[in-house]
Amino acid sequence: MTFTYFLELLINGALTGLMYSLVALGIVLIYKSAGVPNLAQGAMVMLAAYLAWMFTTMMGIPLYVSIALSVVAMFLFGLLAERVLLRRMVGQPIIMIVMLTLGLEIFLRGLAPGVLGSSPKSLELGIGLAPLIVGDIFINRAYLVGAIVALVLIGLSLLFFRTHLGTKLRAVSDDHISSWSVGISVERAIGISWGLAGISAVAAGVLWGSVQGVDWTLSSLLFPAIAVVILGGLDSIWGVLVGGLIVGILGSVIPGVLDPIVGGGTRNVVTSLVILLTILVRPHGIFGREDIERV
Repeated sequence: MTFTYFLELLINGALTGLMYSLVALGIVLIYKSAGVPNLAQGAMVMLAAYLAWMFTTMMGIPLYVSIALSVVAMFLFGLLAERVLLRRMVGQPIIMIVMLTLGLEIFLRGLAPGVLGSSPKSLELGIGLAPLIVGDIFINRAYLVGAIVALVLIGLSLLFFRTHLGTKLRAVSDDHISSWSVGISVERAIGISWGLAGISAVAAGVLWGSVQGVDWTLSSLLFPAIAVVILGGLDSIWGVLVGGLIVGILGSVIPGVLDPIVGGGTRNVVTSLVILLTILVRPHGIFGREDIERV
């Protein structure tokens, strides 16, 4: 492997990891606000991409208006999911809530392709397919744009949790009962967190949909996103950034070395090892809060 090729793998891997962070951000926003691991985020990304495609292609609405409409629709979807599903689970064991989000993931994964078609659909953002060439290094333009969007959304999320509303959401995550006692609407706070995750899903769905097409496979982005949040920390927005970079780089460089030797397929193995080793060595992740419980 030449140094130029290694550098190309490194840069594109980092950009891909930041694209993963767009999916992971939605998971962290809900966990940081509601204390619930959301396993439906992959399907929410897929649904957002389908909506953007539907508004643009089937209804003939201009692209950026379609994206804005998708943002509104997914925010409302998040509020609806909390009202119809999550609110009924108050007081239930956390494992049941996790299973509920997994059920929602499976339901949406079948519903959207079933209604709008399972064949891959093109979502053109006008980025262009030609790579950006810096010296002898080829950089994927779509990943570069996605990485910039990810950095902007991560920065906005960090600022948001410093606001008055963000402080309320963190209080709800820490203790529902205490939040209720000081007059915070826990249901509304959790609903807002799901709505924010829906907005993050639009950014991820539109950008990933423009790269690989819009179909059910977008929901499989949940897998690398889980690796990102486990490595970075379920309740850490900084962890989304760092975890995304690490997962993306490892998932690019290691397969770049091993795939020619073993014939391919090592990317998912690397992602799985990140999850397993993090849980074994540092279960709360790099930046996650370590909660010690008596068992």
